[in-house]
Amino acid sequence: MLTNIIFSLVIGGSVGIIGHVRKYGKIIMPRKTKRFIYLGFLEELLLGAVAALLLVLYAAPNSFVEMIIFSIIAGIGGDAVLKRFKLLNQDSDK
Repeated sequence: MLTNIIFSLVIGGSVGIIGHVRKYGKIIMPRKTKRFIYLGFLEELLLGAVAALLLVLYAAPNSFVEMIIFSIIAGIGGDAVLKRFKLLNQDSDK
């Protein structure tokens, strides 16, 4: 079970970073401004890793291949959730 947790975190985080690079074309480092802290690529990494971990723990895959597939799907889903939050924030600003 511990190996499933570790691999899901690594795979989900990797998918999160790949989504970040696909979106921005480069890796944006974390930075602090006067109003907030921008996490940069860490935001997608953490969201993909947590989403993959939760899906793997909930689904309890029977094989290593299932665990990899679930982690990839969850990492992509985490990116979709992040896009939705940003879209909602843009709508509320208007």
